[in-house]
Amino acid sequence: MRTLLALWFVPLVLFWGWYFLSLNDMNFGYVLLSRQLHDLVFELYGDLLGIDPAAIPGMVAKACVFDSFLIGAIVAWRRRRVIARWLRGPETERRPEPMPGAGPELPAE
Repeated sequence: MRTLLALWFVPLVLFWGWYFLSLNDMNFGYVLLSRQLHDLVFELYGDLLGIDPAAIPGMVAKACVFDSFLIGAIVAWRRRRVIARWLRGPETERRPEPMPGAGPELPAE
């Protein structure tokens, strides 16, 4: 489960980190983070898909939200018993029955 979450989370962090750093031209001397490469990448994707390059970040954001809900549904399905117990709360959990003959008085010494 941790592997699944890591394989989902790491690409999101890498893409959105690159996107916002290159969008604001915070390149720290790296061409990969430059605004020129940012514009070139989205222009290339726009030409390949036949859409406006300015629409691509919104489409990627919608896909990330959908994927996040899908991953959340998979995790919820895998842990449905734990979630159901948590939703019922502690007052509805079964408590062990007291042993017969056991009372508050202390045993004789």
